[in-house]
Amino acid sequence: MLNLFLPDKHVNSIFEITPDVLKAEGKKGAIIDLDNTLVPWNVDHATEDVVNWFKMMEEANIKVIIFSNNNEERVTVFAEPLGAPFIYKARKPLPRAFKQASELMQLDKSKIAVIGDQLLTDILGGNRAGFFTILVVPIVQSDAPITKFNRNLERLILNHFYRSGKLIRRVPNGK
Repeated sequence: MLNLFLPDKHVNSIFEITPDVLKAEGKKGAIIDLDNTLVPWNVDHATEDVVNWFKMMEEANIKVIIFSNNNEERVTVFAEPLGAPFIYKARKPLPRAFKQASELMQLDKSKIAVIGDQLLTDILGGNRAGFFTILVVPIVQSDAPITKFNRNLERLILNHFYRSGKLIRRVPNGK
């Protein structure tokens, strides 16, 4: 049961996820969470580093879709300047929106990585739907009030994985 929360990869930030990393895993697309994965949950727009990350993916023909449980306004304000497709109110970890993202990308789920900072939404949802999953360390340690409960449960699960050797503890690298 706990293995549903176990990501296939664990990295410090999205900047460790390059086109070469994805291609080495046979991936042609990425479904990526917004809040605390791409930018802190309370930052409205992409940083220059995030803009460059999206450009790098586009130049390598890696399809990227922003995938968030947040509301339409929040996700639209962030995604539209990037020209990135997006799904808001995804209701992660439910599988329906993961399937929708795969269809929008016109890729089989075996060719897509799900990238996010939360075990209880991004990783659980991606694993349940049969995707390759990559957990990133949250950009900031503060969270929106709705996420705080999840983080407490997540810490227990992560500590189990660290103690059992299934994951190596990661820390944000400042990017």
